[in-house]
Amino acid sequence: MKQVLTDLQLRDLRHVWHPCSQMKDYEAFPPIVIKKGQGVWLYDEHDQRYLDAVSSWWVNLFGHANPRISKALSEQAFTLEHTIFANFTHEPAIQLAEKLTALAPQGLHKVFFADNGSSAIEVALKMSFQYHMQTGKPAKKRFLALTDAYHGETIGALSIGGVGLYNEVYQPLLLDTVRAKGPDCFRCPFQEDPASCNAPCSQFVEEQLQAHHEEITAVIIEPLIQAAAGMKMYPPVYLQRLRALCSHYDVHFIADEIAVGFGRTGTLFACQQADIMPDFMCLSKGLTGGYLPLSVVLTTEQIYDAFYDDYGTMKAFLHSHSYSGNTLACRVALEVLTMFQEEQVMEMIQHKGQYMRALAMEAFCDMPYVGEYRQVGLVGAIELVKDRRTKEAFASEERIGYQIYQRALTKGLLIRPLGNVLYFMPPYIISEEEMSFMIHTTKETIEQFFQDRGAKVG
Repeated sequence: MKQVLTDLQLRDLRHVWHPCSQMKDYEAFPPIVIKKGQGVWLYDEHDQRYLDAVSSWWVNLFGHANPRISKALSEQAFTLEHTIFANFTHEPAIQLAEKLTALAPQGLHKVFFADNGSSAIEVALKMSFQYHMQTGKPAKKRFLALTDAYHGETIGALSIGGVGLYNEVYQPLLLDTVRAKGPDCFRCPFQEDPASCNAPCSQFVEEQLQAHHEEITAVIIEPLIQAAAGMKMYPPVYLQRLRALCSHYDVHFIADEIAVGFGRTGTLFACQQADIMPDFMCLSKGLTGGYLPLSVVLTTEQIYDAFYDDYGTMKAFLHSHSYSGNTLACRVALEVLTMFQEEQVMEMIQHKGQYMRALAMEAFCDMPYVGEYRQVGLVGAIELVKDRRTKEAFASEERIGYQIYQRALTKGLLIRPLGNVLYFMPPYIISEEEMSFMIHTTKETIEQFFQDRGAKVG
């Protein structure tokens, strides 16, 4: 029977082009109109609620309509909402820069403001290239990135991405990127034990650096988790090896912590687990707790100094956004960082991460179509496979994850898929009861889906 659409759904479909969507899908599965949020829950126009297990595209840290963050935003809105950021500044941006540089890996002392994650990546790429141009290395014009990498949707960020779904059609427009095979611990070609892995797969990066280091300006990587690739997780030793290679070959290390920063991996920043300092660190998403667009690029005094000169030398970094250093966003981000310090957030993440892992391992590890459950910090992923023994994947055109996602929504759970991978990245305030609902509803949905396909699930 054809679904009757509400007035808001009809008006949406008349004008709105949604991101990361084939709009024809919306004919059979129209957009869910969300009217309010509270804690980990989203409520639609019919008062049906959904547990937001993906933090609304990984941005929400402390729940929807958080009273403390909302109060800070409201107060700031009645004082100053925005000002031009060239030759002007404001206290929220100054305080935020001070806090970020104090919390980040030691040596990242300079903060450049942008307004979204992809823009932060563009800033880091341009800074790295211009730095080498202004320090006598004009041949360094290419970037090295990993297979299955994802760094954003603007042209530079898309160029270094390695997920064909997003960038294949745009290849004629993209930069000439050097590509190295990235870590794949689930299907490790070296058959390493994750507990004792010494990252032999880093040799693929080393081979490319050895061959191309004179023309490579920077290596860019998502520390510990390649998120859009399907939450592919790898050990900190890989980052240590990569840092050493970049230093040896005089190549910048860009850490894209947009998805993994601010506690997602169990430490405030993922790079801290490897005890390394990148040359550039890009941050966004959780920076404002899911409230407003904001991103920053942290870098070193050495890189900053290469741009510092008389105006006539034309060495300045002439990059800007209208909303650079937006006052409202900076004030909210400042409140988020203050909450980390005052509310023992990292301890909470550690505790809840252990609880989630125990629940998930019990629920999923014996299921015949679950190839692996993996987790870092409070990010968990279920990789669905056609054959557990061979790790054969389901064909992408079957859209297994998408179908399970749709079914989970009918049960009040939002677990947006990444191909054949279902993942959890809940707000940190999730309770043990809510976490149990999240895990057990996912298990029930997977079992019912495969039963309906005629598969044995016991």
